[in-house]
Amino acid sequence: MASDQPFARALAAICVGFFVILCCSPQAARAVDYTFARDATRAPAVSYYDYIIVGGGTAGCPLAATLSQRFRVLLLERGGSPYGDQRVENMTHFTATLADTSPGSPAQRFVSEDGVINSRPRVLGGGSCINAGFYTRASDEYVMDVGWDLEAAKAAYRWVEDVVAFHPELGPWQGALQRGLMEVGVAPDNGFTFDHIDGTKVGGSIFDDEGRRHTAADLLRYARPEGIDLLLRARVAKILFNVGGRRARPVAHGVVFHDSRGRMHKAYLNTGRRNEIILSAGALGSPQLLMLSGVGPADHLRSFNITLVLNQSAVGQGMADNPMNAIFVPSPSPVEVSLIQVVGITQFGSYIEGASGSNWANPRHQGSGGNRRPPRNFGMFSPQTGQLATVPPKQRTPEAIARAADAMSQLDDSVFRGGFILEKVLGPASTGHLELRNLNPDDNPAVTFNYFSHPEDLRRCVEGLTLIERVIQSKSFENFTYPYFSMEELLNITAEFPVNLLPRHDNDSKSLEQFCKDTVMTIWHYHGGCQVGRVVDAEYRVLGVDALRVIDGSTFNASPGTNPQATVMMLGR
Repeated sequence: MASDQPFARALAAICVGFFVILCCSPQAARAVDYTFARDATRAPAVSYYDYIIVGGGTAGCPLAATLSQRFRVLLLERGGSPYGDQRVENMTHFTATLADTSPGSPAQRFVSEDGVINSRPRVLGGGSCINAGFYTRASDEYVMDVGWDLEAAKAAYRWVEDVVAFHPELGPWQGALQRGLMEVGVAPDNGFTFDHIDGTKVGGSIFDDEGRRHTAADLLRYARPEGIDLLLRARVAKILFNVGGRRARPVAHGVVFHDSRGRMHKAYLNTGRRNEIILSAGALGSPQLLMLSGVGPADHLRSFNITLVLNQSAVGQGMADNPMNAIFVPSPSPVEVSLIQVVGITQFGSYIEGASGSNWANPRHQGSGGNRRPPRNFGMFSPQTGQLATVPPKQRTPEAIARAADAMSQLDDSVFRGGFILEKVLGPASTGHLELRNLNPDDNPAVTFNYFSHPEDLRRCVEGLTLIERVIQSKSFENFTYPYFSMEELLNITAEFPVNLLPRHDNDSKSLEQFCKDTVMTIWHYHGGCQVGRVVDAEYRVLGVDALRVIDGSTFNASPGTNPQATVMMLGR
């Protein structure tokens, strides 16, 4: 036992986050030439369209493709193209992309007021370009509860799946997780399915069998080229409204956007009763842009000297992010590199998933100067990106970070062998709010999710972790666990990972409630801010104004299924 203590200490020192796992062979980029796409610097100063869509993301791309069949559509995306960008297309760059804080990164990091590190997309295709790729539908009950036509929704899902969804092949570790979930009672075995069904299943993936990512941007192949203009690096500053006169309500009639050289452009709606501006800028971007355009809580907008168009106190309210907690399980046996493929859908409101990898960082190789090897890139939680838990923020000097990186690079490769089993909470019941920080639409607003403020979320987290313990101890998983690692030791190891900026407590390994609170992570499922019934009506029209809708995850009152991306794409369709 004593000889295993350095191994456990090394594990506790690892600066890895969930998903830092991908070491697949690179897949050559396959460029897509959309004839209707161009940089915003080439846009005219003034233009006119039937529909103007702000945000070429997970909802905006299928929405634009659909509307282009009958109308003239302008799609404005603040980021660049994913095609030919290895950071997006190549699985191996997943965590490095999330760690990339450069202005041109497809992922824009933000830290919630709760202290949890998160990312929002800044690229055509939106969140489908930077996520972990799991594809699964919402349940039939969810679809009917929100008022969607069930058959139309299924047809829209199939329209998406024909382009972006694939059947993953399980390796031994994921297969053991599947059997372990069944062994502890997460039944029945539903096999491979896109459907949301209680029990254990293998879900879809937007990564094909060569590790190449397929995104919502691929759905633009459905577009009618003559019906759409796509502008990249077009940063929308505000929506323009006609206010006063004979109009009883404000009417959206155009947008102001800037290109990458800072030049201003305006796009207006053609004359027509049904023409509209549609926000598809995401759970942060859509409420932020409404506020910047004068639609939001009056006192908050006046504090920024924003001209009030409509006092709408619910804009930015109901923000939520499904809390996720994970347990790292070191393995005595080699494990395959895998993202989420298996999910256990429990009846108590927690979803159990897992990811594994034989290397939790980029491989290191022999340097030219003898035996010294260059440091690994530890991805989004690496010391190089300043998130190393063992280096307090005020002490993160370049020298301290270099020392930490060097120490970590000396760890034996066996330290990184294993996987995470995670649970994430249905809903969630806990909600928060979003506020402006400034008048710059490119800057992140201030968002608070209030993780675990509702006791039901905390109860579900504890039950989920308890179930994970049983999976770890199951006969099905015995080839991938050390018998001498107790659950308390695994919790201690995991609690050392720098997954957020929150302080740890001495009882993290003894109180699952405290462990849930201290090690909470995002699963990138944040939603709310423009919710149905509060900001938009059942047809997603913004309440109190005309010619303006919101179509994206900001309208959700709860996250659909175990993962929302399939449903967001379906909603756009």
